[in-house]
Amino acid sequence: MKYINLFEKENVSRLCYGTLSLSSLQNSDTVKNKVRLLNYAYEKGINFFDTAQLYDNYNILKEFIKHKDRDKLVIASKSYAYDKNTAEYSINKALREMNTDYLDIFMLHEQDNGNNFLGHYQAVERFMKYKEQGIIKYFGISTHRVEAVKDSLKFKEIEIIFPLINYKGIGIQDGTFEDMSEALKSAKDNNKFVMAMKIYGGGHLIKDAEKAFKYVDSLNYVDSIAIGMSTVEEIDANISYLENNELNINIKNKIKNQNRTLVIEEWCAGCGKCVKKCKQNALAIVDGKCSVDMKKCVLCSYCAGECAGFYIKIV
Repeated sequence: MKYINLFEKENVSRLCYGTLSLSSLQNSDTVKNKVRLLNYAYEKGINFFDTAQLYDNYNILKEFIKHKDRDKLVIASKSYAYDKNTAEYSINKALREMNTDYLDIFMLHEQDNGNNFLGHYQAVERFMKYKEQGIIKYFGISTHRVEAVKDSLKFKEIEIIFPLINYKGIGIQDGTFEDMSEALKSAKDNNKFVMAMKIYGGGHLIKDAEKAFKYVDSLNYVDSIAIGMSTVEEIDANISYLENNELNINIKNKIKNQNRTLVIEEWCAGCGKCVKKCKQNALAIVDGKCSVDMKKCVLCSYCAGECAGFYIKIV
């Protein structure tokens, strides 16, 4: 495993386990099996784990970390908190449900730009109080937008940037790969820590997984790469790409032949909440039901969290 420094914290795995893939939004397996995957990754050297309030999987992290040295783990989470009360709720929920005394990283989820950040500034001020108390070690934002990365330079509070980036620019909402790359170079020059997400473009690049991984891995402004993994083979494959090891041909073929998609049940009520949630403009109401354009969908599954009837799933 390759390790990096998260500012003062040493020996942080460059490969971060994105646990959206272990949330009920994407995965119906048992808690026991999900914890087993986290333990397998940990035994392979991964000690950096990303979650979010939206994922509703803190119980899995709680089971995973309960017999480990907490100080050897890095746990990142995020929420949509917008004021003091929602900030306190977000932090207390994370601490309680993961049974931890602190969070290594906490972020505002899906920020669009500086104005969006200012709209959440009451929450930011509360997060800074938690930071002073050592309950949050580092603070940042996650985003799919170039504008948010550029605007992050205006705010000293933002230490971590968690952007969507892949070599084709799939899912970047307001520009190209080149636009995002230039913005991230500036962020890195201003001492921001950069975590990359969606390097496989929501599955669109999975047939060229090794190329997609190594392209982002070669970017000198990327500190860590977060990837959702739901099988042992996916864990092995990503570690192999990171360490430049030859991947078993059977695993390689299995990864290459994966074909995940967003499924919307026939009995969708057509309420439209998922359409409003989708920032990729991949969803639309057609003939009273939700329809998906898979050329635009990045399989983030955030739409599923808006569906009260559980009519949306990734398979």
